[in-house]
Amino acid sequence: MIDSKLLETNFDDTLQNLRRRDPNFDLSLLRSLSFERKALVGVLQELQEKRNRINKGMRGASPDEISAKRDEMKALSMEAKAKEEELRHTENRLHDALLATPNIPRECVPQGVDESDNVEVKKVGEPTTFDFVAKDHVELGESLGLLDFERAAKVSGSRFVFLKGVGARLNRAIANYMIDFHAKEGDLELNPPLLVRGSAAEGVGQLPKFEEGMFKTRRGDDQLYLIPTAEVPVTNYYANEILEESSLPMRFFAYSQCFRSEAGSAGRDTRGMIRQHQFEKIEMVRFATPDQADAEHQNMVDRASRILSDFELPHRIVELCTGDLSFSAERCFDLEVWLPSQNTYREISSCSTFGSYQARRAKIRFRPAAAPGSKKKTKAQPLVTLNGSGLAVGRTLVAILENHQQADGSIQIPRVLQPYMGGQSVIEKTSD
Repeated sequence: MIDSKLLETNFDDTLQNLRRRDPNFDLSLLRSLSFERKALVGVLQELQEKRNRINKGMRGASPDEISAKRDEMKALSMEAKAKEEELRHTENRLHDALLATPNIPRECVPQGVDESDNVEVKKVGEPTTFDFVAKDHVELGESLGLLDFERAAKVSGSRFVFLKGVGARLNRAIANYMIDFHAKEGDLELNPPLLVRGSAAEGVGQLPKFEEGMFKTRRGDDQLYLIPTAEVPVTNYYANEILEESSLPMRFFAYSQCFRSEAGSAGRDTRGMIRQHQFEKIEMVRFATPDQADAEHQNMVDRASRILSDFELPHRIVELCTGDLSFSAERCFDLEVWLPSQNTYREISSCSTFGSYQARRAKIRFRPAAAPGSKKKTKAQPLVTLNGSGLAVGRTLVAILENHQQADGSIQIPRVLQPYMGGQSVIEKTSD
């Protein structure tokens, strides 16, 4: 969440920056609650000072004076109790309002309304062209016996798929290559829980804003959520902890199943594997100091681009404008892969930096190193969290099928994946 102190010390700039996301953004409630909280804290401090003065004055006082002062102390205690309850109520309202407030975009983020205002930063490779009519991944996958959407719908409903035979193996090969890639880069691999508490989803900004987009279940009285991305459990790995500056930056990656209800996306990408309820992804998660964050952000973007290049997939890097930023991000670069069947680029990775926004929600801090020779502990402060897809496995499978299709309907397997496929270089149609 944003720092509530900004509402007291720099309200106009904070409002102006948030209005870069939405010109109609209103911070009046947050500001009034912030000042109300500050006033109540001041009243409670005054009441405590009065009690201290009365206690001090009772020394050597007569019995009648002590009795009168005890009555005054009782009245002050009752008043303090009422103010403490009022303060708790105000702090709860302020907390809820802060949870509903998005992150502040960085000054360098381009101004814009939606994805049409995003800025292309770099293009890698030329869009794939063919001297035949390109098929989409659904037609290719079904004709080669790799994908079965019809039976998946019979079992689970729409937006699910069975991967079959070589299709399942190619999917596994893609995931294994990415896992090995990140491991060789030195990141620590985590195999995370797929079910998380609401507090973990709240810590990264999924709740309360995006509850409709999450699948949920119950265990006794506890409500648990299926993760929409490994970002949720991995970012919360250090929730409520203080890290030493010397340990930063920390780099993790996790391969997991992901689950999204896709609420509000009716009619969008309903065909095929682009937008499914269940999919696989390798997620990069970083913890850094503010000074390290930009370099870590660029590293994630570069790494996702290298993987796409290894798979011989044309792609581009775009910086998201203010109107297209996710709720919790302060800056984001998307990597978009070329899909011949759609004659356009489609997102396959988002690499975001969140500043201290998620760290404040999840209570993750770092302790700056003390000055040389000093034995005094420095004050802990929120660190910076970052994450990025490295990559979405299903969409990578889609891109490989479409970009590496041949005129006869077969698929050329990218060279780096052939060792993961037992040396197989081409996927051709076989009898069922």
